[in-house]
Amino acid sequence: MVFTAKILLLGSGELGKEFTISAKRYGCYVVACDSYAAAPAMQMADEAEVLSMLDAEALRAVIEKHRPDYIVPEVEAIRTEVLQEFEAKGFAVVPSARATYMTMNRDRIRDVAAAELGLRTSKYRYAESLDEVIAGAQHTGLPCVIKPVMSSSGKGQSTVRLANDLEEAWDYAVANMRGDRRKVIVEEFIPFDYEITLLTVRTRDGVKFCEPIGHRQERGDYQESWQPVQMSDKALGEARRMAEKVVDNLGGYGIFGVEFFVADDEVIFSELSPRPHDTGMVTLISQNLSQFDLHARAILGLPIPGIKLHGPSASAVILADRDAESFSIGGLDEALGLGSEQTDIDVRIFGKPITRPYRRMGVAVALSDTTEGAREAARQAADCVTITYGS
Repeated sequence: MVFTAKILLLGSGELGKEFTISAKRYGCYVVACDSYAAAPAMQMADEAEVLSMLDAEALRAVIEKHRPDYIVPEVEAIRTEVLQEFEAKGFAVVPSARATYMTMNRDRIRDVAAAELGLRTSKYRYAESLDEVIAGAQHTGLPCVIKPVMSSSGKGQSTVRLANDLEEAWDYAVANMRGDRRKVIVEEFIPFDYEITLLTVRTRDGVKFCEPIGHRQERGDYQESWQPVQMSDKALGEARRMAEKVVDNLGGYGIFGVEFFVADDEVIFSELSPRPHDTGMVTLISQNLSQFDLHARAILGLPIPGIKLHGPSASAVILADRDAESFSIGGLDEALGLGSEQTDIDVRIFGKPITRPYRRMGVAVALSDTTEGAREAARQAADCVTITYGS
């Protein structure tokens, strides 16, 4: 078989599925890995492997078996020391083994941003016990935010306003953390005006930016996103400066989802993911090159001459509400029928084999003449999609 590169994809959720589609358009051979069979990216890939990426020996074995040109992590729960080991042997880890190690854990990337680079962050403390959580909250003040140092999509995150609720927040964080580190970050609650994701692409020709993405969360998890966000030139320039500084420190090539809080013109660094971002699903309709195309091009060293925004766009998630192994999805005709001359609408069903409460099963995206129009269209389309449970 002739292919441009072999990619070992570590994590095969919806972000991995869209990345696989982009990579295969550029002639790549993709081996998709996840902890369960029939994961979304596996449905698009050339081969699939089922393993826990926290099992060091299993991870070593799958890398040795396939000997890929690029190892591309898509999940947080990975034995990053194994990636460092193989990078030292000459394997290419995306964006780099160090970047993966630093960003898989909130404490490490926060220390890089605050201590090494001097970026503005919220006040914070780490905690490995309830007593340390209480001490951390005394340092940050209430309200505060408590979240695992290792998790994804807001899992285990809560905002605490009363001291009596600290124990519940600690228990919730521990129950929902990924990996094997019983450690949380207790951070100051920032009364921000809005928050953004700045998709930042590090390429061999320099750093490029997408237009900022606004988003709304519930339970710490993304519900809708929109692009662009109206920001002052000062705030946007500061966000770009900070993003470039941190991705250059981490190194490697690919897309980074850099999150910021914005209050007036003040920009506060929040988090960073060295891969496509869930809020960036909006780029499936908003840009000439989606975040997945950009990630693939940056990894492969292909040119990115310009990132163009088609117009105001939005995404809205489609959620399950219960545990089920048997279900069907309908309503696509109604959802897509909402499109008009002014508004383009599309729906992506992820193909996850089981449901659980609040699990993302798909996303609706819309392009319109105003941001509010796009947001409303995406929400309406998502609401049209139905999940029917049972055989």
